[in-house]
Amino acid sequence: MPQTPTMSNSQSGLVATTINLDKNAWPVALHRPLDRHAHSSKLPVSSTPLLSRETLITSSLDELSITECDDIATPDSASDNTPATFDMSVILCTAGYDHTIRFWEALSGICSRTIQHPDSQVNRLCITPDKRFLAAAGHNNVKLFDIKSTNPNPVITFEGHTNNITGVAFHCEGKWMVTSSEDGTVKVWDTRTGSLQRNYVHRAAVNDVVIHPNQGELISGDHAGMVRVWDLGESVCTHQLIPEDDTAVLSVSVASDGSLLCAGNKKGNVYLWRMVQTDETTRIIPVCTFQAHKDYLTRVLLSPDVKHLATCSADHTAKVWNLDADYLPAKAVLKQWKEKEAQNPPAETQAEVPTPPTETPTQSRDLLRIFDTPAQDRDLLRITDNPPRQETPQQTFTSSPDGPPMDPVNHTLFLETTLANHQRWVWDCAFSADSAYLVTVSSDHYARLWELSTGNIIRQYSGHHRGAVCVALNDYSEPR
Repeated sequence: MPQTPTMSNSQSGLVATTINLDKNAWPVALHRPLDRHAHSSKLPVSSTPLLSRETLITSSLDELSITECDDIATPDSASDNTPATFDMSVILCTAGYDHTIRFWEALSGICSRTIQHPDSQVNRLCITPDKRFLAAAGHNNVKLFDIKSTNPNPVITFEGHTNNITGVAFHCEGKWMVTSSEDGTVKVWDTRTGSLQRNYVHRAAVNDVVIHPNQGELISGDHAGMVRVWDLGESVCTHQLIPEDDTAVLSVSVASDGSLLCAGNKKGNVYLWRMVQTDETTRIIPVCTFQAHKDYLTRVLLSPDVKHLATCSADHTAKVWNLDADYLPAKAVLKQWKEKEAQNPPAETQAEVPTPPTETPTQSRDLLRIFDTPAQDRDLLRITDNPPRQETPQQTFTSSPDGPPMDPVNHTLFLETTLANHQRWVWDCAFSADSAYLVTVSSDHYARLWELSTGNIIRQYSGHHRGAVCVALNDYSEPR
């Protein structure tokens, strides 16, 4: 199969490579013009999610155990014309540095199945929307396992990355998969054949990637501090965001209705943008920024109902922040704050006294950077009014009037709860379909299921012998 020429963006230095564009093999969605209004706005589709307080109390364990069968399904074993019966079970799995993947009965906390992953640690997990397959991202490959089979071997392995794989996500119908890696690339794979279909090159290690609900755009964050939006239809990078100069973006998340984009960096700072879809373009507007943790941030995750934001950190905690404009505690605090301001108007500002010119922070930062840079690169670092080596100006974040309510005292989103029972780094988290529960995993070997309304631990999952660093949960009652 002849390859198409490599395309490059001369201004940004980004490279997008398209491989094997056989229209019979490649998902049909990417041959059509991108419909920017066709994003999915589906929120949890069942009024009684499979993982809820009612099921935690009343459901039998058998209903939520992993279903096993003798036949081994493969990604291409089912015809597109054959109606599928949706799996009504709760799929919960964790993995980490003990080279095992564990499936759990969500209600009882019992490990129902273990899969060995001898090649390497497992960095990320992702369940297909139809609950048929589990993707396990390791050092330099992704293995796809049949969830309903007792076969411990993967049904397909995706080879091509040359370093740790840091992110994995599935198309809404599971026809293709995207991965990110520390090798500096984002790759798109045909899940039916295992073939590589797209290859997008960053200038630095890529730490995370997600799929926009319109299924036509990818969003990735890298170690150089860039957040990039890729148009799959045109196979180009359409946006480059720099939330904070020279600060690695470790995690990105996009709202289930496509309205918000969130990124978190290694300093514990969180950035929120509003994504506005137009006929021709996607506008990305800064909404707010705040420090969620004072230590290394490992994950940001927007809830399915887009009313909460979860953050995980090296400070041993996960936090849940409010995004809902109708959040009653926020309304009460803001009302009191406005009344206090009305009673105590700010004093008149004194006339400004001229001060002698001093070195600007930008100049100071550039001087320090020169001494930390190899000699051969110092000619790139001239002292200017703008930070060097930026293709896009660093964005200014101010509280948006139509954004989520901000805590006027702490200058953050309103904190709903802090989940603080882990003893080591909290690496990853997953919301339940109704956004009422959160599962976290930690270097302390444990996974925990939290009820967010109370902040209480509902279940604890014990079995890993080394740090648990990734979790996947699917308790939707219909495909999403």
